[in-house]
Amino acid sequence: MTIIRAVHKVEEGTSETAALHVTLAETGKTFPVQPHESVLAAALNAGIELAHECKTGFCGSCRVRVLEGGVAYADDPIGLSDQERGCGFALACQARAQTNLVIEAPWMPTDRPEPSQITAQVLAVEQVCGDITRLRLSPVGGMPAFLPGQYVDVVTQSGATRSFSIASAPDETMIELHIRTIPGGMFTAGIVPALKCGEVVALHGPHGLFRLRLDDFRPLVLVATGTGIAPLRAMLAALKDDPDCPPVALYWGMREESELYLADEIATLGAALEDFTFVPVLSRAAESWSGRRGYVQDAVLEDLPDLSEHALYLCGSPAMIGAARGRFLEAGASVNHIYVDSFHFAHNL
Repeated sequence: MTIIRAVHKVEEGTSETAALHVTLAETGKTFPVQPHESVLAAALNAGIELAHECKTGFCGSCRVRVLEGGVAYADDPIGLSDQERGCGFALACQARAQTNLVIEAPWMPTDRPEPSQITAQVLAVEQVCGDITRLRLSPVGGMPAFLPGQYVDVVTQSGATRSFSIASAPDETMIELHIRTIPGGMFTAGIVPALKCGEVVALHGPHGLFRLRLDDFRPLVLVATGTGIAPLRAMLAALKDDPDCPPVALYWGMREESELYLADEIATLGAALEDFTFVPVLSRAAESWSGRRGYVQDAVLEDLPDLSEHALYLCGSPAMIGAARGRFLEAGASVNHIYVDSFHFAHNL
């Protein structure tokens, strides 16, 4: 097996040449890729549904292993660590073939429910702390099918969409969203505070590859910052009735104790599991705080210095995820068992 790891960037102005070819090691299927066309774009153009999500090089969902050949990037993708690159991994949404390639690549999962239009009535609008609102919605016609960890788009009257993770489990009777107010935001600061019980909200979904893997029996480490706790709350609620649930440790990073709006509920949900640990971590804790301090990824590594046997679900700020991924890999975590959902906030949200 030959692995050629290109360390250079794609040079602008490079002349067009004949198409190269990418071969999928698992099936032997081959598809052409044009110069300056990403491997993912070429696959999709050929009707091959390789796994992908953001298409911006951050989430890592399109990670492939390059078995033969070399790739380059116009800009180094944030979602690919040096450790992963050194092991022959590439991000298909950003990688451009420099030679013919042979790759191992995940496909889009077939168990995802099809997204659809959802009409829902507002059940409750609760400001749970500071700038975070807990929005509960009742879908008209019953709950849509979704997987714990997925998200929905809220569709405004103008047709604009805003994406929020679903905090409720599929067997609950409502869709719950945790919404952080963005100052000046059209939706979070303008529309959400004015919502009244009984009003109708348009949704579209579910979306997303971030989801609980029930067929993976590794101990689970759930790591969140801010409202990244929402999809992890959905996962925790879905696990409470699983007789084969592996050990679960949930780490939640916030700034101050007053922001731990789900702490009591998480403790209650976790009490239904045979082996559950909940560790809130505060970065700006008051002197009276007796719990963990600092950054949430540091707390994980203090407790679990060897992550080689764990499945890790990371959700929240790009800064946390970027720092955590690299350090968790250094602690032995498997690149194939780190699942990421990064919250990118638009200023007009």
